[in-house]
Amino acid sequence: MTPTHQSAQYLDRIADEELRRRLRSAPAVLIEGPRACGKTTTARQIASSEILLEEAMASVQLASPGSLALLEGATPRLIDEWHLVDGIWDMVRRECDRRGAPGQFVLTGSADPPPGVKQHSGVGRVARVQMRPLSLLESGLSTGEVSLRALFDGAECSAPAPPQDLGDVADAICRGGWPLCHPMDTDDAQDFIGDYLHELARSEVSAVDGVRRDPAAVARLLVSLARNVSTEAAMSTLSSDIGGERGIDPRTAAAYLSALQRLFVVEDVPAWSPKLRSRSRLRGAPKRQLVDPSLAAAALDTDPGRLLGDLETLGFLFESLCVRDLRVYCQALRAELSHYRDNTGLEVDTIIRRRNGEWIAAEIKLGGRAAIEAAAASLTKLRDDRIDPTDTGAPRRLVVITATGFAYERTDGVAVAPITALGP
Repeated sequence: MTPTHQSAQYLDRIADEELRRRLRSAPAVLIEGPRACGKTTTARQIASSEILLEEAMASVQLASPGSLALLEGATPRLIDEWHLVDGIWDMVRRECDRRGAPGQFVLTGSADPPPGVKQHSGVGRVARVQMRPLSLLESGLSTGEVSLRALFDGAECSAPAPPQDLGDVADAICRGGWPLCHPMDTDDAQDFIGDYLHELARSEVSAVDGVRRDPAAVARLLVSLARNVSTEAAMSTLSSDIGGERGIDPRTAAAYLSALQRLFVVEDVPAWSPKLRSRSRLRGAPKRQLVDPSLAAAALDTDPGRLLGDLETLGFLFESLCVRDLRVYCQALRAELSHYRDNTGLEVDTIIRRRNGEWIAAEIKLGGRAAIEAAAASLTKLRDDRIDPTDTGAPRRLVVITATGFAYERTDGVAVAPITALGP
């Protein structure tokens, strides 16, 4: 048995409880997410033995990749980067059947392998837990005084202004939620993130399925995604950016984008499709998002000071920050995130839907009276003029998420809360 490593510096994750809960009911749990988001460290907090396949392969310790000895050890047994060894998915699946008990394995993976690798779905054997970079609550930059769950339950939205100002928020965007960057200063964190992007373009996108891709084209795609983050940029826009003056075949661009999605780096926000009571028509394009706003900041070669001088770009990256955090918080509530847009131009940045059908609509704005008024007007228009409540139900809450300030209730029923006070 290889001993696990307990870290004195471990930052509690919202996914910790989900991991414990899923291990009580499933024989195995697969933790998926981008590299360096903390999957292995989180798994080690609960695992009793481990094998790190990347290290084992690098040091030629993996003499027999198909051996059941890989699965032997105290349970739960951590199998890190499972996708690196062909056949291990089916080995785990069969061993789960043989043992017939929950809590046997924790698998981690930073790449979703080609469909042919996972010939069996793992249904009934392998539960999945998604991990993302640290939210502001997990990194200590949110007080968590405004609970998303409490908003669903009808609690009053009220909290004093957290100490963070707009400069702190710009800094959080550029530093990102990478656990390794948590103790670093911002300059060092941005060096780490720049290296992360370089490795994505140089090797990771090609290694994910063994198809060689042009690193320069991947780098241009990442820059294009950064420029278009929090927008509904079409594939034609991305392909034009990748290919420069001559462009590139949209199918090639789509393949590059798919590789980044399989590395959990790109995570677009899907469009919501409720039943409408007006003659408006829904738009179905997803909003482009990277898994962490720091990737966009690094691709754009910007820093907190430059962002504070470019509030338009800061606004788009701030939305990306909020989407990252809301996804982390939604997971704890068994909720999903989407966005709304129709042919009249009415847009709402995020729709948070629980599996019982309850939903919250939220607009994301840096702040300022005029911006909050416009956001509240969009939210009330969605509630009063667009959504058919007999089919979808009325929204549990309407919320404007800001960068700073205190949390309060408006007279029109719209709540206002800073992301630095939000939590699950």
